[in-house]
Amino acid sequence: MSIYKVIELIGTSPTSWEEAAKMAIEQAGKTLKDLRIAEVVSQDLKLENDKVVAYRTKVRLSFRFHNE
Repeated sequence: MSIYKVIELIGTSPTSWEEAAKMAIEQAGKTLKDLRIAEVVSQDLKLENDKVVAYRTKVRLSFRFHNE
């Protein structure tokens, strides 16, 4: 029997929502082990002077919980 923990992260990118999601997952993978599922929850844009300066993607990420 396995137990999984779910967290939400927000990744940012100057180029795309996909890159923002990828960055969030890759950064989480540096400290979390056994990443399982990533679900895009929402996407938005950061604007400055009426121009898009960043893409933001909120990701729900699950990973195996190890009680050691």
